[in-house]
Amino acid sequence: MSSRFSTLGAAGKAALVRRLLAAKEISGLSFDAIAARTSTTNLYAAQIFHGQAQATPRMAAALHETVPGISSDDLEQLQRSPVRTSDAHLASDPTVYRFQEAVNLYAASLKAVINEKCGDGIMSAIDMYSRVDVVKGVHGEDRVVVTLSGKFLPHIEQLEHLDTSKGVTPATTTLPSKSK
Repeated sequence: MSSRFSTLGAAGKAALVRRLLAAKEISGLSFDAIAARTSTTNLYAAQIFHGQAQATPRMAAALHETVPGISSDDLEQLQRSPVRTSDAHLASDPTVYRFQEAVNLYAASLKAVINEKCGDGIMSAIDMYSRVDVVKGVHGEDRVVVTLSGKFLPHIEQLEHLDTSKGVTPATTTLPSKSK
């Protein structure tokens, strides 16, 4: 591999995604089936096919076996750090819009409950497991369950003696002595 980072522009990324989704379509496999065969979650499998996640060598090998229509060049490209961007046109899609609406509607309450249970901090979107499932509701209707399981990242008190940005590691730093 010549570079660890993707050098694809927007058009190159769009072409890659089209090729990946075409290979998926030809395979006849759903994201659930690909996830089961690659030992990932269904949402992670979808992220790979949409160029939103970097494939590990293990994942690339599993994809090669699971969806043989993906070219070697595309498998190599998938192992580079992707440029994660959002598509402005996607925001007008009704499903995407409803997700944005739900987050906006519940944001203050979600933050309050997270902070009440965990303290001052945030839920990581980087260290996150996510999946989509369907369950039956009490009236027999299909209900979509979206699980976002993100690592909690506490905000820290920025103490001077622990500040490594000055080139001094905490192991060699001593606390100032307090006068009595």
